[in-house]
Amino acid sequence: MTYFNEHEDYFECHEVLEEYWKEIAPKDKTHPLTALILLATGMYHWRRDNLSGAERSLSKSIDRIQVNEESAFFEGIHIHHVVKNIQHALECVHQKKSFEPFQIQIVSQDLKDAIDTQPPIIPLTGDHLIHKHMLRDRSEILKAREEKRRNRH
Repeated sequence: MTYFNEHEDYFECHEVLEEYWKEIAPKDKTHPLTALILLATGMYHWRRDNLSGAERSLSKSIDRIQVNEESAFFEGIHIHHVVKNIQHALECVHQKKSFEPFQIQIVSQDLKDAIDTQPPIIPLTGDHLIHKHMLRDRSEILKAREEKRRNRH
């Protein structure tokens, strides 16, 4: 939540959630965590003016939330408020409006306390925040993709 709410570092939010998802439910693309991963991805795309990527990710996020609405992974957050914010974001994306961040509303004191006990994170700014995926070393990712392509043929 710190990456999403306080730092608006949607790329890092996506990365952290994806790593956790891979540990607990690899390849389960309907898992509730994928809704939050897609939300972070959609916000990252929108801020970078990738409107088609934002629309696709945010729409899928709503779909996954609705399928998993009663999931324990959404306990502690106001999930209906999150859906309303995503719907508003989608309207803005469709109208080609500028990026508007929003926060995931925390309703559980236990979750708030857990977040508060985490070590502080130094926030990124500017291009380091907005174009984060382009500034990291992607050689391992590209190597894995190439290997996967070779194995298919």
